[in-house]
Formats: sequence, structure tokens, C-alpha cells
Amino acid sequence: TLRLLAAACLLALSCCKTVRYRTDEEGVPGTVIGTLADELPVKAPGEMSFRLMRQFSNSSLVRVREDDGQLSIGEAGLDRERLCGQAPQCVLAFDVVSCWRERYRLVHVELEVRDINDNAPHFPHAQMALEVSESAAPGTRLPLEVAVDEDVGSNSIQSFQVSLNSHFGVEAQTRADGARCADLVLLQELDRERQPSYTLELVAKDGGSPARSGTATVHVRVLDANDNSPTFAQSSVTVELPEDAPPGSLLLDLDAADPDEGPNGEVVYAFSSQVPPEARRLFRLDPRSGRLTLEAAVDYERTRTYELDVRAQDRGASPRAATCTVVVRLTDVNDNAPRISISALRGAASTAGVAYVSEAAASESFVALVSATDRDSGANGQVRCSLRSHDHFALQRAYEDSYMIVTTAALDRERIPEYNLTVVAEDLGSPPFKTVRQYTVRVSDENDNAPLFAKPLYEVAVPENNPPGAYITTVVARDPDLGHNGKVTYRLLETQVMGAPISTYVSVDPATGAIYALRTFNYEILKQLDLRIQATDGGSPQLSSSTLVKVRMVDQNDNPPVIIHPVLTNGTVEIGVSSKTSRDSLIAQIKARDADDGANAELTFAFLEESQQDLFTINPSTGDIMLRGDLSEELGQLFKVILTVTDNGRPPLATTATVNFLVTATAPSSIQDITKPTSWEGKALQWDIPLIVIIILAGSCTLLLVAIITIATTCNRRKKGNDMKNNAALKDQIDISHLEKGHQEEGSQRGNMFEVRTFPSKTSFTSTEPSPAAEEISTTESSSDSTCLYEGQKRLRGQSGEQGFAATPSYNKEPAPPVAIWKGHSFNTISAREAEKFSGKDSGKGDSDFNDSDSDISGDALKKDLITHMQNG
Repeated sequence: TLRLLAAACLLALSCCKTVRYRTDEEGVPGTVIGTLADELPVKAPGEMSFRLMRQFSNSSLVRVREDDGQLSIGEAGLDRERLCGQAPQCVLAFDVVSCWRERYRLVHVELEVRDINDNAPHFPHAQMALEVSESAAPGTRLPLEVAVDEDVGSNSIQSFQVSLNSHFGVEAQTRADGARCADLVLLQELDRERQPSYTLELVAKDGGSPARSGTATVHVRVLDANDNSPTFAQSSVTVELPEDAPPGSLLLDLDAADPDEGPNGEVVYAFSSQVPPEARRLFRLDPRSGRLTLEAAVDYERTRTYELDVRAQDRGASPRAATCTVVVRLTDVNDNAPRISISALRGAASTAGVAYVSEAAASESFVALVSATDRDSGANGQVRCSLRSHDHFALQRAYEDSYMIVTTAALDRERIPEYNLTVVAEDLGSPPFKTVRQYTVRVSDENDNAPLFAKPLYEVAVPENNPPGAYITTVVARDPDLGHNGKVTYRLLETQVMGAPISTYVSVDPATGAIYALRTFNYEILKQLDLRIQATDGGSPQLSSSTLVKVRMVDQNDNPPVIIHPVLTNGTVEIGVSSKTSRDSLIAQIKARDADDGANAELTFAFLEESQQDLFTINPSTGDIMLRGDLSEELGQLFKVILTVTDNGRPPLATTATVNFLVTATAPSSIQDITKPTSWEGKALQWDIPLIVIIILAGSCTLLLVAIITIATTCNRRKKGNDMKNNAALKDQIDISHLEKGHQEEGSQRGNMFEVRTFPSKTSFTSTEPSPAAEEISTTESSSDSTCLYEGQKRLRGQSGEQGFAATPSYNKEPAPPVAIWKGHSFNTISAREAEKFSGKDSGKGDSDFNDSDSDISGDALKKDLITHMQNG
């Protein structure tokens, strides 16, 4: 007895109930329509829940409250004209599933949207033009354009009025398709000679409360007399046409007779203005013969009746016309196969063609709703459904042509994770049409798999000087779980790299695992970066795994060659050559260097001017310039050649300079003295050269000794008293941008590649292994705002900005303040005269910025010599 009672309860809960409501259109969103909980036999609102079925695609029309099933108007509102058009009855049908004590019940809701008078009648055109013969008899009807009102029933057009006049009246008619139209009726005879035209105001009113109306102006032109009008054998003809009739089929052969002779008796046929464009597309009327044929295929399910007004008019000077109404009624044939729509429970994890059900679901649990429709009518539109292929599911009728897929046995995902069901729908037509639809039911799983990376270790190479935001690589982790349990997100595990968080170096896209650089990498500073990426799924609890990514930097050819000897002035050098120099003699030696390594630092020397190749030649490897011609007859002549120094990088970088060979009477004593100063250096020739050299060396040694004593005293004082302060200052001063090569530095290098100052030989200034402090200063020296060294240079250059650079020291200069430099762990100072050795020549234009076109300190080799000199000093 208890088993029978429980089975009866389950059957009662799983069956379907149909509920009907009514509401007016244009209701305020949120207006309550009804409560489904009140319509069900179970009165336990606190234990029930309601969900809208997925098949109802536009959920913004109606909202369903979950706890009691209260129906209210959605945000989009209810517009009967938009939903149902001109249909006499507008019913919005949808399905709601109620759940009570783990049992599901399907509720079919039919909501009738009632029309309100929210649309006024209107005519297609505000101006109408009609023509009527003066011989037209009273009672002649002139068809008017059909007024349109989107409302239906009593709210649609009910009456017409015409402005008061003695010749015309208006009479309303109802068409076969239910639309109201009007004809202008002639009340008395016309006399064109007395009044050739009439202007009337036509008003169409609907039956709403309050009533709405629309107006149009009718212009009637009176034509001259034509005694007889064409006449049809019948004023109205009805034709039945099967919907599968082929285009070109003959519907009717119209014949209008006119007893007049000549043009007045020749009749032409045409559709009247009341025939809609859709009917003109489907039907064709021959203007000469009056044959009415089918132009395109028709569809009974779309439109069942067409009314065609055919106008026959003679070709007289004042043509007269007659109208015949042709009603075409379509007959249905079974030409549509049933359509199957399968919808899972709204809110469940389901996709198109797939439904999910928990493996813990009880027997006879609701899975999906199957709806079968057929556009045909009668028996052709009646559909039967059946389910094939598995014993774990069954099909139960819900209402009319809708069925429920329910479980019939316990499910086990580990044994069968997925079921492929076949739903068959067949109509009752002759011959019948059948539709087969495949549907998949998947059993949901628990989160028991962690994401797994494709590789335990990723290794990738990235060229240096990459732009910030450059793509590096993508790591991929797979999770075999389903849904959120298999959705993987990626994140970067924090660690420290050179004192900065690794998240300031790279970023990881949490959705795709793509890794991007956040800064420009410098191979000389950072050669490898190790990242650890963690992948986490979206299950509860979450599971995760990690992988290691090794990013290796690749060196690039990013430093052009720099000419260090002889000294260039504005990219030009003048070399004196004795006219008595013999052929194949060494007359000068060009020295250059490149900050890159390997093949990028291998240099090649060449002359561009081919016209001087017979006099001078340069060794491509050593830079030695040899004399190949005879200069005995060229005393005082100036020969100009273009010198290029190119490295072997890909792409190669080159430096260009202009070399002027001046033929003199006597030869210099050595190769080092061959290069002559340019015009701005000519003023120093009056000095005694040995005296100048002695003064410069003595002054330099003195300044170097003072700088060493000052630096040692300052470091000792700071080391004893301010260790903690220095550590804090170090953190404040270090800028992580030293790992990036600034664009200003690169621009200044290439913009001033000719203006290079010579320094003492590299071997005397540099050690075998440059210290990290020197590298740091070299990479940050492009920013004059963040480096104290260039601030001191600006002060020095500002003092000498109006003077040309001279080879001899000036003894009238005022003492300059010391210059601070960074020594790897603290700031130290050097004398102003020591810093003055590294200042560039001002252009004389009042511009002493770092990127002055006349400055010669922008080369990369100059920067490295400057840092190495201060480090060893």
C-alpha cells in the first residue's frame, strides 16, 4: 500500500499543468501577472522553487520569481503589435518547472496579451491623387489607399470621414482579409468646365476609447469625357490555388469589354494602388491580355488569402476604368516536416543539443522538454513523438505536442558518462513526413583531476631590446574535468629578481597562459629569467600544479662602431700629407671600436669616394691609410674622401666620417702628428707644445691625487657611521630601469656618431673584468635627470658654452664645484677639472643639452671610457 501511494505521488508531481493568465500590453515592467504557487495543489511555498525553461528564448518579456513562481512583466515590456502583429489573438506560451522535495513538475503557462488602443490610424501617403471623368455617373466609386492601424479588433480602424462637400462622400468596406478600407463615392455629376479639381480631407478613426484618428489630403482631378467605361463580366472572382503550384501557373484570364472604338476601346490592365507589394511580387498581370499568373512560390502557412484589385482602363483621351476584385485562396498540402525543439532546464549547465544530469539524480527526474511543431494544418500538422536507443530514459507526454525526457533508472557516470538519444517526430499527413533529432545527455562529474602542464620545463629565447609588452611564450595546462572543474586559470608565482618582484618583469594572461614582457631586457645585465607559473582549476576545492619557464636573453647588434682616433670635429678630420711622401707609405692610422661582442664587434674600414682610390687606400682590417699616388705636383691641394667603419652584425651598423688630406711642403715627424687640427684649433699653434703637455700632465696628476684622498676620507666616514643609512639610500637610488636600454641613449648615439673625443688608451683605463657598478652607470647615463654625473657636466659645459674647445687648458677659469658619481654602493665626488676632461665641445649656438648636434659625448664608446675611468680613478 505504501509503495502504491508513493508511486501515485510521483506521478502526480511529474505530470504537466496548464495555467492561463491575461494582461494588457504596454504594462509597466514589474507589474504582477499572477503567482504559480497559488495554482498548484502543494501549499508549501517555502519548500518550492520555480525556474523558466530554456526554450523561452526572450526571458526579458516575463520574469518568474523563484520562491513562489510570481509572474511579472520583464524589462522589455509586452508590446502586442511587436509580438503577434495583426493576429486577432496574442498568446505568449512558455514553460516553468517547479521543484518540491527534489521532485520536478512542469507548468505550461499561456499568457494572453490583450490589445489597447496605443496606435493611431495613418495613411501610407499624406497626399493622394485621384482622377475622375466628368461623365462619371453618381455612385462611381474611387478606391482610396488603405489606412493602417497596428491595433486589432475594436481598436483598429472603424470609420472614415471626408470633409464636407456636395460632390463626394466616403464609404467604408471590409476586405476579405479583415482590413477596413474606404472608397470615395461620387454623389452628383461633375462639370470640369465649372470646377476642374477638388481638394478633400480624409479622416480615418478607430474604435478605441479614447478614439484615435489619422488624416490625408485627397486631390481629385476631373478629366474630360469618355462615354463608355470598360466592364468586367463579374465584379468579384474567387480562385483556389494549391500552395505547391509551380511559378507560371495560370490563375485567371480576365476580360473587360469596352464598346468604344479606337483608343477609347483599347483596354489595359493593372493592379490598383490597394494591392500590397508582397502580392505584386507573387502574382503577375499581363497589361495587354489580362492573364493573371503565379510569379513566385506561395506558402499556405505564411498567408492563406490574397485579394487583388485589378483595374481595367481604356486608352482614350479621358480614360475610364473599372475594377474587378480577385480573391486567391490557397489550399494546404503536406509540404512541411515536423520541427523538434529540445530544451534543458533553464539555469542548468547545458548547451545546445546537450543536457547534463547528476549521477545522483533519482528515477523519473526531469531532464529536458521536447516540443514538436508542424506548420501544416489539420492532419498534416498533427505530430507524434517517440524516443529510441536507450533504456535509462523515457518520453512522457506533457501537453499537446510537448513531451518530457525523464530518467527511468539510476545513472552511473563511471560506467556510462554519456547517452546519445534519438527523438523521432512524425506527422499524420499523406504521405507522412518524419524528422529525427539526436540529443546528448551527459552525466556530471566531481572535481578529481588537477591541471597538468604539457611540459614540466619550458625553455624559450628572447632577443634583447624587446619592446615592453612583447610576447614571450605560452604555457598550456589541461584539466580533463568538465565545466568549472576543468576551467584553468594561470598566475605567476612571486619571487625576487635582482631585488625587484618578478611581476615587474613579466605578466601572464590568466585565461590563455600567454607570457608577455613588461620591460625591455638587456643581455648585458640579465642573461636568464626563471619563472614559475601555477595553473588552478575552478572546482571546489580547487586543484593546482606548476611549471618552470626559463627565459634566455639573446644578444643583438645594437651598438654602432665609434672612431676613437684621430679626433673628429663635427664628423670631419684633416690629415696633412707631405708632397715628398713616397708611394706605399703609411700616412695615417684610423682606430675604432664597437661595444658589441663576437661578429658584431668585427670592424671593416673603407673609403666611399672612388675618385680618390688612385691616391689613397685604407686597409679594411687595420685601418692603415697608405699613399698610392704621387703628390709632388699637388702642393696645397685638399683631397676629400668619405670614410665608413662597418661592423659584421646582422643588420650591420656603420659610422661615417669625412677625411680631408691636405698636401703640405714638409712631413710631420710621426704618424700621431699627421692629423691636423681644424680651423677652430688653429689658435693653439702659437703655444709651445712641450710646455702644454707638461702642464696638462702635472695638473691631471694633482687633481687625481686630490680626488683619491677626498673619496677615501668620505668612504671611511660613511662606512663607520652610516652603514644602515647607506643601505636604505641604496634601495632608494637603485632604479630597476637599469635593465632597460633607453631610447634617448640610442638616439643620441646615432645622432652624434661623428663627434667623438679621444681619451687615453683603453688598456690604461680599464680592467679585465668591469665591475657591476660601471655597468649600472653605463646603462643609466642616458637620463640626465637621474644621474648626478651629467648634472655636473651641465654645470661645466655651461661655464664654457661661449668658448670653443681648445687643445690647451685655460688658466683663467674659475674653480668649479666637485661632481658626484655613483660608485656601486654610495655617491663619491671627483674634482671639477677631472670631470671637465669628459665634457664635450659646445656648438656655440647657446645650446648645451646632452643631445646637442655639436657635442661629441653621445657615443657608446665614450660613455664606457668615462665610466671605466671614474671607476679606476
